[in-house]
Amino acid sequence: MTTELLFDDDWRATVTDEPLHITPRFTGDSVDVTRYVDVQERERFLAHTFGSQDRLWDTPDVLRFDPDSRKLVGAELQMPYVSADHRTSTRLPVLPAVRQGGLRADEVRDFRHETCTVLCRAPGDAVLICLRDPDVLDEPLEACIGVTPGVALLVQHGTVVGWSLTDPVRYLTTAFAAPDPAPPSPATRHLLTECLDLITTPVIDDVVDGEPAALARLRAADEALRNQREDRHRADALLALIATLLEDHGNR
Repeated sequence: MTTELLFDDDWRATVTDEPLHITPRFTGDSVDVTRYVDVQERERFLAHTFGSQDRLWDTPDVLRFDPDSRKLVGAELQMPYVSADHRTSTRLPVLPAVRQGGLRADEVRDFRHETCTVLCRAPGDAVLICLRDPDVLDEPLEACIGVTPGVALLVQHGTVVGWSLTDPVRYLTTAFAAPDPAPPSPATRHLLTECLDLITTPVIDDVVDGEPAALARLRAADEALRNQREDRHRADALLALIATLLEDHGNR
């Protein structure tokens, strides 16, 4: 079983038996494994930890560690479709059984960890699998390290090559807000899939090109989310996910 993981910049961490117990927040654009509740708390969090972080004009995946214990204390993982060079794959890697565990950095040093470029969607979007590049699909994964409930790092040849989010609709929320602890409604599950269709290829290309059927789907999703009475918090998160697309193309 893999015990040491390699990240970008030849940066290494050891797998521990102490996973985080933080409910992830899925905003649509990222998966945040954090406890801060506003911008100010986030800035303090970054100032008192080390690891990979975003900077001006640069948005790598954020993995932060406590400088005393060197343990993982938080993460912000970007969805591939926020990048211009992303792609969506119909192929799905075989995921090994999840081993729950935390990480301890081998040294106190900052590094930069590239975001994933490939999104793989399981049927019904029960799992979102994000990979570093398409070549990862050509060989088996050797480990899934569950660093917190629902979120696992994916390992191939000892290197972290992606991550997964299980039952993403459960963790849907707006920025800095905790997800609704109540179970998601069936309508929200359906609308998550519809919204992900709308913002990924090939449907997003049709929306941008002004194809009537695609634009009708966009407007119908917006209307359904606005009229949904139950599960409002998650519905609002999905509205935010398609807001820019609707603003740019919804009135064509």
